[in-house]
Amino acid sequence: MRILQHTFKAVVAFFATCMTGPALAQGAAGCAPLARGGANYVVCAFNPARSDIRVFWRDEAGDSFAGFDRLATSVEGRGGRLTFAMNAGMYLPDLSPVGLFVERGQELRPINRRDGKGNFNLKPNGVFWVRDGKAGVTDTQKFLAMNMRPDYATQSGPMLVIGGKIHPKIHADGVSEKTRNGVGQCEDGQVRFVIADDPVTFHAFASLFLELKCPDALFLDGSVSALYSPALKRNDGWKSIGPIVGVVEGLKK
Repeated sequence: MRILQHTFKAVVAFFATCMTGPALAQGAAGCAPLARGGANYVVCAFNPARSDIRVFWRDEAGDSFAGFDRLATSVEGRGGRLTFAMNAGMYLPDLSPVGLFVERGQELRPINRRDGKGNFNLKPNGVFWVRDGKAGVTDTQKFLAMNMRPDYATQSGPMLVIGGKIHPKIHADGVSEKTRNGVGQCEDGQVRFVIADDPVTFHAFASLFLELKCPDALFLDGSVSALYSPALKRNDGWKSIGPIVGVVEGLKK
C-alpha cells in the first residue's frame, strides 16, 4: 500500500510539472523553457536583491556593444561573468535607445514623452528600473512622479500589464503575431524576463505575464528579440541590437 501511495504521488507530481512547466516554480532563479497556447517561450527569473541586474549600451570606447558576444567579453575583461542577457528596449538605426537609459546612475538618454506612431508610443509606455537591490516596472507617468534616481533604467513600450490588467489598447482579437520579449515585476519579488520563440499576439504575450503573477509588465521589443543564457547553451548572437539587460557576477558595483 505504501509503495502504491508513493507511486501515485510521483505520477501526480510528474503531471503537475508537465502542466505548469519549470519556469513557473515560485522562487526559482535562472532560465527555463515554457510552452503555452501552442507557442514556446523561455522565462528567466531573478531576485534583484540577490542578482546583479544591469543595463548596457556602449563599451569603454563609446561604441555600442551591438550584441552579446562583445558584452560578455567586456564583462570578462573586468573580472566578471555574464550569466544572462536580453535586448532591453527599442533603439534607433545607430543602436541608441529611443527612450530613457540610465547606466551606473548616469542618465545617458532622457525620458521620452513624445507622441507618435509605433509600439513605443502606444501609451502608456513604461520603464524597467533597478535601484539599491530593488527592481520595478512602472508606467512612464508614474515613474516621473516617483522622482527616482535609478542605478539602471530603460524605457520601452507599450506596457503589457498595468496593475494586474492588460493594457487597454491590447485586444484579444489582435492578429499581429511576432516573436516578442518583455519583463514583468512579479508578486514573489522577482522580475521575469520572457522571450517568445514563436510568433504570438500582444494579447497572448501579455496574458502570460498575468499567469506568471506579474501585475506590471513591459514590452521590450519584437522580431529582433534575442536571448543569451549559458545555462541553456543559447546565444542569439547573430542579431544586432541596441540596449541590453543582463545579469552579471563578480563585477564591482
